[in-house]
Amino acid sequence: MDAVILQILNGLDKGGAYALIALGLTLIFGTLGVVNFAHGALFMLGAFCAVTFNKLLTLQQVTLDPTQKTPWGTALEVHTPYAQLWFGDFGSFLIDYSVPFSILLAIPVMMVIGLVMERGLIRFFYNRPHAEQILVTFGLAIVLQEIVKSFFGANPLPQPAPDIVSGSADLGAWLGLAGSIVYPWWRIVYLLFSLAIVGAVFAFLNLTTYGMVVRAGMADRETVGLLGIPIQRRFTVVFAIAAVVAGLAGVMYTPILPPDYHMGMDFLVLSFVVVVVGGMGSLPGAVAAGFLLGILQSFASMTEVKALLPGIDQIIIYLVAVIILLIRPRGLMGRKGVMES
Repeated sequence: MDAVILQILNGLDKGGAYALIALGLTLIFGTLGVVNFAHGALFMLGAFCAVTFNKLLTLQQVTLDPTQKTPWGTALEVHTPYAQLWFGDFGSFLIDYSVPFSILLAIPVMMVIGLVMERGLIRFFYNRPHAEQILVTFGLAIVLQEIVKSFFGANPLPQPAPDIVSGSADLGAWLGLAGSIVYPWWRIVYLLFSLAIVGAVFAFLNLTTYGMVVRAGMADRETVGLLGIPIQRRFTVVFAIAAVVAGLAGVMYTPILPPDYHMGMDFLVLSFVVVVVGGMGSLPGAVAAGFLLGILQSFASMTEVKALLPGIDQIIIYLVAVIILLIRPRGLMGRKGVMES
């Protein structure tokens, strides 16, 4: 029982990342009709916002401490972050919480990147075949990857979680179970964060006038345009919001998976499968499929399952996708005809 709960939790936090990326992909496809293969690169850029913020906070001043000597009798060099020198304990607090504070940097940066990407490139491919959209956005993803690689190198760059959530929680004691279920605090934080972002996006689309107009435009763009509403401008904003969602998913995932230039591509392929399984254009479908496939992948990674079915953890998502699409070609919650035009 304990192992089952642990696998469900493992699947939920990974599924949270899938769901956030798939949510952005679905928003872009539902509004602009664009298949954006550069969306994984936005997840990667968000992660490197956290890396950049941490590097800025930990820039160090080198001084000589005459009270400490090296084996050769010279004064020892002391490296002190400027944030600590200038702000004291508050500087240390900022460094410790650099990952969550990176959100403050990531939101405007990802918003600008999304707007520039949509206005500078994507808008020229609105009415082009999906194959051309995939080729051009895939090429953009490779360019972004190489830019990040040239600045930060090819090796993963670990980002620490704040000390207060760097340990593990005994969920078994919380739930009143006899056994001990120890689970990392940060993974719990990530799961709650992903649920909060999903809730915020749905609240924006369903509870605000702006969001309801966007949903109306997704259903019937021409009619909304005839009412004098600049629906294209709103869709551009939605593209930027999708970029921010992917970026925030990347920022908060860095303590779980040290970011490298290739992380976006690894998540992109799986997230596209999630979108297809959930149903192209269906936001609830993307979220539900993200968590569902995350849990299935987690169970397939168990040692007992892999001993029985070697390699099943590598193909389980694609296997489930094939089965679901054979039974229901439009996906779990997809609308008929979305990909048929």
